[in-house]
Amino acid sequence: MPYIASYNLDRCKDCGTCHEIVACSGRDEACIGCGACALACPNEAIEMVEEERTREVIIYVNCKATVVPERIPVKEALSLSAYPMARMPQEAGIFAPCEVGACFSCAVEIDGVVKPACITGVEDGMRIRTSLPENYVTRRIVGGFMGHTVGGVGTPWNFKGRGYIEVACFAGGCNLRCPQCQNWMTTYGGKGSPLTPEEAAHRMTLSRHQFGVNRMAISGGECTLNRPWLMQYITKLKRLNTDSHARFHVDTNGSLLTPDYIDELVEAGMTDIGIDLKGIEVNTFHRITGLKDSSLAQTCMDNAWAAVGYIRDHYKDFIFLGIGIPYNKDLISLEEVEKRGKRICAMDPDVQVCVLDYRAEFRSYIKRPSAQEMMGVRSILKDTGLRTVLCQTAYGHVGP
Repeated sequence: MPYIASYNLDRCKDCGTCHEIVACSGRDEACIGCGACALACPNEAIEMVEEERTREVIIYVNCKATVVPERIPVKEALSLSAYPMARMPQEAGIFAPCEVGACFSCAVEIDGVVKPACITGVEDGMRIRTSLPENYVTRRIVGGFMGHTVGGVGTPWNFKGRGYIEVACFAGGCNLRCPQCQNWMTTYGGKGSPLTPEEAAHRMTLSRHQFGVNRMAISGGECTLNRPWLMQYITKLKRLNTDSHARFHVDTNGSLLTPDYIDELVEAGMTDIGIDLKGIEVNTFHRITGLKDSSLAQTCMDNAWAAVGYIRDHYKDFIFLGIGIPYNKDLISLEEVEKRGKRICAMDPDVQVCVLDYRAEFRSYIKRPSAQEMMGVRSILKDTGLRTVLCQTAYGHVGP
């Protein structure tokens, strides 16, 4: 059954999110039920409700005529036409992870123009090709391009506190739904002009020169969603920055990283990586990420842990690895923190670990941990044998 967005005016705070950052077709009669606005609304004032469609349209998928309901996303129409959507990139089907039109992983050719299937509505007579044109240059929403004084999880601790140490950009879209997401306007922001890898690489290089730094980072959202884009971006960025001081840093939730993906990142030029290990128990991973599907949550969590192990086993002498561990007493117990620390220490006691103080952002109402709490977490991790433990607090970073 098709869906339509229903607005709860009692919850609505007139924040403007659904107008300013969501790339959807509109409200009421223009709504195609893509759900991007419901995902992005920080006040949960939008609910997707079933609505019967009495009118049907004819679309042509790879030249084959198919009858589908009107005012539905191309993504749904493809599912109805025996073209399934994949939850992970290795699965059969079209990978559509962000669902807000930001990452372009689900891009298909529609009437001769490449568009994301997740937020594009069907029209009568529309012609869709699931394979992209040979000359198509991949794109995605990317913004930010700013100087940072702290850096990310994959930034070595000895650089922090020295003025601007890094420039970073932020790739739109994410496959997780963390209620405490600190970059939620990037995660759910589908508006703006998508950039090619070359355009983004040039902007990043310009930012590097502007801020006078050597480190160039990409984060998100989740930067790994569109693999072809990320590979081309790092490759082009390296070609623009051939000096020996240039560092190419990827910050990621690690949920999509497989050994072949990591190998390709290294070959493209990645020198540093930060991976968040959001859980060691799937129930905790559920709470932190907002994922509702248990098997998907387990896969994402396992991938992140496996990625850390693979990098330590194969690239310890070539790639700088930083690990992020979230903490908030409402999300994770100290016992589980210790359990995580022991598992990381068994892989490599010298790896850099940064404890992140999760706080109320987006749809979360948790209280930010005090500096004293965070120092206690740091002590627990140090007691497991980890030698380099940073601690994010309201007053700045402490460590190692």
